[in-house]
Amino acid sequence: MKTIFLILFSLVLGFTAHTQTKNPNYDEALAKKLNADDYGMKQYVLVILKTGENTSATEEETAKLFRGHMENIGQLVEEGKLIVAGPTGKNERTYRGIFIFDVPTIEEAKELVITDPAIKEKLLDVEYYEWYGSAALSEYLAASDKIWKIQP
Repeated sequence: MKTIFLILFSLVLGFTAHTQTKNPNYDEALAKKLNADDYGMKQYVLVILKTGENTSATEEETAKLFRGHMENIGQLVEEGKLIVAGPTGKNERTYRGIFIFDVPTIEEAKELVITDPAIKEKLLDVEYYEWYGSAALSEYLAASDKIWKIQP
């Protein structure tokens, strides 16, 4: 019986050691800077932008609100709160785009979203989801700023 126990214990210990290998490229300072957990991940909020209920805005009002929408995106990126933003292609669900906010709660994301004029005036509506992703997501922003030729 003792032999069987030792064999089982060795197998479990070996399996556990095998599945929890250390990353040879681990950078503790970077992980702390990005608020990464042990898996290199963190909590974000994903926002899906949808067509809103305001269908009476004039073309001029709509253009002005979407200029404000783009300016607001720039401001939130500058503040380090918004790390992904972009439109979706045509779809059946009236989805228009996404935001990924570098905040841990939906409540914090709601405070940021309401600063968007197109959302305030109901040209866009929103859905919120907690999302767990790579803590390094924000690191692409520095490269992103170097690859566009024409500012949207």
